Amino acid sequence: MKTHRLFALAGLFALCAAGAAEAHYPICECRMVEGETVQCTGGFSDGSKAPGVVLDVIAYDEQVLVKGKLGPDSTLSFPRPAQDFYVLFDAGPGHTVEIEHTAIK
Repeated sequence: MKTHRLFALAGLFALCAAGAAEAHYPICECRMVEGETVQCTGGFSDGSKAPGVVLDVIAYDEQVLVKGKLGPDSTLSFPRPAQDFYVLFDAGPGHTVEIEHTAIK
């Protein structure tokens, strides 16, 4: 009986390890281009692009300043808001990135 448990645990461990090897995480970078324009590029750690993924610009009072989605090239550009804000890249549960306005140079 103990041998069966050992094999079951080994199998479970192998499945978990395989899943972890395939896991990827979201990546989003925003930078200033052409004066007062912010350009954000999103994707995933496995190198895949993220066209159509939600990218919103949100003020600290939770007002959505720019509601957008990444374009075919996985980028979105917008005028830099006058008030403090953060960028939310939202590829689904567990796959979000927040970028504070102070990090955008």
